[in-house]
Amino acid sequence: MIDLHCHSTASDGSDRPAELVAKAAATGLSAMAITDHDTTAGWQEAAAAVARLDEALVLIPGAEFSCVYQGPAGERISLHLLGYLFDPAARGLRAERDRLRTDRFGRGEAIVGNLSNAGYPIQWQRVREIAAGGTVGRPHIGQALVEAGVVGSVDEAFAELLADDSPYYVPKADAEVHRMISLITEAGGVPVIAHPWARRRGPILGPDALVELAGSGLAGIEVDHLDHSEQDRAELRKLASQYGLIATGSSDYHGDRKAVKLGAETTNPQSLREILSLASGMEPIYSSSAR
Repeated sequence: MIDLHCHSTASDGSDRPAELVAKAAATGLSAMAITDHDTTAGWQEAAAAVARLDEALVLIPGAEFSCVYQGPAGERISLHLLGYLFDPAARGLRAERDRLRTDRFGRGEAIVGNLSNAGYPIQWQRVREIAAGGTVGRPHIGQALVEAGVVGSVDEAFAELLADDSPYYVPKADAEVHRMISLITEAGGVPVIAHPWARRRGPILGPDALVELAGSGLAGIEVDHLDHSEQDRAELRKLASQYGLIATGSSDYHGDRKAVKLGAETTNPQSLREILSLASGMEPIYSSSAR
């Protein structure tokens, strides 16, 4: 099994990178990607954990970037772009990662301020403690709301208080998606759009927009994702085949912050081989028994 979209405590997952690797091996994954939001901070720990494994596992270092698409009618659509095996030292992409992380920090503080001003018993210091040095995200705020007894779960926090249409929401200063595709590619990485038709999250890219991004260097589409219906998966798979895009599948695992298990959705080995053939920024990391 291959799972190419997993989060650790380097952003908004609940497992440390080493714990994530151990769980991947215990689950029976043959390959996994660590794709924390706008950061590579978990790579080193994850790589060291892979080196200690007895099981066969291939680690694909990556990240998930917050982006925005500007449509022809002026509409702005938020989306996420996965970048695999890029050179972490590439200057342009490194600068953009720094900008996105800084914005996430300020945005998180602003959301907490909005909630606090509305009377909810939540403190920014506690959210920072929950994030434990990782990239601050709404799941950390959700966990603080659970601790305070405001809601019963992080999912409930998103549904009631943290959704994009919530009065407490603060938008991110996302990267323009065409530019981010170029930055990932210039860094030797492989850009794949994450859960493009996760309709419950807000407006989605239409087929024409996906074709446009394919022409701008997009390498793949995350087709199999729990937020995609069977009908949407079939249509996305058709688009991927028609325009030469790699079709992937992933759990989007966040540990106990979301009710989804590692390997809940998977990528076929041929798709991973295609990603590896396109990457030039760095090599995947193999456990001793995976070589």
